[in-house]
Amino acid sequence: MTDPHPAPTPADAPSPTPATPLWPTIEALWSRLEEAGGPGGREGVLLRVLKLSEEVGEVAEALIGATGQNPRKGVTHTWSDVESELCDVAITALVALRTLTPTPEATFTTHLTRVRDRPQTPR
Repeated sequence: MTDPHPAPTPADAPSPTPATPLWPTIEALWSRLEEAGGPGGREGVLLRVLKLSEEVGEVAEALIGATGQNPRKGVTHTWSDVESELCDVAITALVALRTLTPTPEATFTTHLTRVRDRPQTPR
């Protein structure tokens, strides 16, 4: 059975653009949120982490829309929408991480290394 809504191929990918530096951008986004005010302390942390659930829901909505899995609505999103929503999840997670630690890059790198080095076979 052929997928009527295949995922994009590398040929569909947009042309590369100059890279935006990840960690300085995360710091700028975090600073912008801090300057905007809103709840601080424990409540602020909880709300930023909770925001991840909202973003993941938007990924699901875009995926359902890209594959036309809602018979009442049909195809409502593109695979580009799915990619954008996945990026929003990653950005939101990194901003939440910055909210928890002043050194998110070191925390993330340490954890990424642990994940990379995990055994690939069951123990």
